[in-house]
Amino acid sequence: MSKNILSGAFCFLLLALGFQAEAQPAKVYRIGYLDITSFSAAAPLLEAFRQRLRELGWVEGKNIAFEHRFGEGKEVERLKELAAELVKIKVDVIVARATSGALAAKDATSTIPIVMTSGGDPVGAGIIKSLAHPGGNITGVSSMSPELITKRLEVLKDIVPKLTLMGVLIEEGRAVGTKRQIKELETAAQSLQIKLLYVEDKGTPKDLENAFETAMRKRVDAITPISSPSTFAERKRIVELAAKHRLPAIYPAKELVEEGGLMSYGIDFPDQYRRAAIYVDKILKGAKPGDLPVEQPTKFEFVINLKAARQIGLTIPPNVLARADKVIK
Repeated sequence: MSKNILSGAFCFLLLALGFQAEAQPAKVYRIGYLDITSFSAAAPLLEAFRQRLRELGWVEGKNIAFEHRFGEGKEVERLKELAAELVKIKVDVIVARATSGALAAKDATSTIPIVMTSGGDPVGAGIIKSLAHPGGNITGVSSMSPELITKRLEVLKDIVPKLTLMGVLIEEGRAVGTKRQIKELETAAQSLQIKLLYVEDKGTPKDLENAFETAMRKRVDAITPISSPSTFAERKRIVELAAKHRLPAIYPAKELVEEGGLMSYGIDFPDQYRRAAIYVDKILKGAKPGDLPVEQPTKFEFVINLKAARQIGLTIPPNVLARADKVIK
């Protein structure tokens, strides 16, 4: 009899413990997102990030939650304040956009894992020790590939044979990533015998318009913007101004061509965000960021918009068209 009572009590205890385990809610990990631009500007990139997380089993509201912080195009100091906010609320991982975001996050914490995306030159900027062995609490995806800028100039020279002076749209301040691009741009321009004219965008619609007007006064033959979060954020306005002034232009991202720009040669930015989601997945499952090598881009796209070419009276040579990954008609 006592054995039956003891056995029944033991079974009841097991059932109670099982019920308690089932009732225990799953941990909801908080992902902080840091970006110097705005939600609307980053929306297509964030959607790619979220979609990949969903494919990996992470469901917003069930096992993950997002804490977004946007600089709205303000000074980098504001980005540092936002990074400190994410650290204060103790997010489990910070996804930081571009060199500016990664640096701000790094200054804010040495313990919370940081996944950078579209970081231009993370080694040169002092964000990580090396691509293969980043060390510390930072890893992610770099957007820098040395051959990109050279390829853009070569393509532009093919469709504008008389190209001798090119306008280069740069953002005010010339961040670390911008300086690296400028160095590579100058090397490529010298080899192709192209002179460069830098025109500065200080962050307002009027300043952007003034930059294009300066380029026109100096009689540039074409224009290209430096790759940056602000270029992506202002993509529609940049494309409109290039069309207004009938300037041939080549862009760092296909999204500008999809807005009506002439052509682009660059990495797939949404794919970078999908890759960043894989890093977040690994880290939330226990991987240490310093042990995860930083990826460099391997997927490049050359996109041409024939409608935009017709609008400015430009003919794209057949041999250039044949090299395009996508042609918008």
